[in-house]
Amino acid sequence: MSVCFYPIALVVATPTAANPERNSRSESKDSSRGGDSPESSKTVHYSTGFSHSQKMAFTPPDKKGLKFVNSYIRHNDDCLTDVRERSEEPFSVIDSVLLRYHLPLELKYLAVIESELKTTAVSRVGAKGTWQLMRGTAHELGLKVNRQTDERKDLVKSTRAAAAYLRDLHHEFKDWLLVLAAYNGGPVPVIRAMHKAHSRNFWILQKYLPAESRMHVKKFIATAMYFEKQDEDKPAPTAPETETDDEKFSRLMRESASSLEVSRHQLGEK
Repeated sequence: MSVCFYPIALVVATPTAANPERNSRSESKDSSRGGDSPESSKTVHYSTGFSHSQKMAFTPPDKKGLKFVNSYIRHNDDCLTDVRERSEEPFSVIDSVLLRYHLPLELKYLAVIESELKTTAVSRVGAKGTWQLMRGTAHELGLKVNRQTDERKDLVKSTRAAAAYLRDLHHEFKDWLLVLAAYNGGPVPVIRAMHKAHSRNFWILQKYLPAESRMHVKKFIATAMYFEKQDEDKPAPTAPETETDDEKFSRLMRESASSLEVSRHQLGEK
């Protein structure tokens, strides 16, 4: 995978790929039914449903988290700017698929940290495409990967596969931050972290996650905040003013008078 994002803080490796560890999915599903009840964060809120009208919120829970976000954006500003400038077309495709799968549109930012929105991206472990899917994962999600064809490089088809996988992970974890961690390293490490922390709150169990998955989630939050801030800073389009009947009449009279004056001048009238 071609990555221009600089590692900072506790980053020890670049993101690899969606690796669901499907051979351990039965263990994952059984474990997710454990006794620990879901916990809500006081400062981090995100949607647990699939309505695209709901927005995921990415505010870190403390000053340390916000410091990471600011540092990450500062160190990767050039790369993020480059991606944003060429993001309109791929985001349009990704948004349409996410809407169809009733997933939050903010999930498109996952493709930014996975591949910088490049369909030709290849990771050090063999994950390919915009969504950095491993060969086995791609096969299980219905994509063709052989000597002649690699649908992981097809933006539409790979986005559909990624959306299906993200939806599947959310059915399992009911928490988008855990979904992001599982997308990176598979569901089993997340389940193990949940058991060790006796919690389903990412900010509590994160220390039990592999460092790469932990930082993957934080990179996503920083990237999402960057793009959302850029959208907020765009000037709102000015709505055309609606003329009243009196205003329209006055304008027409002025235009008529001006036109008449020009005509008189052209005809040599005084």
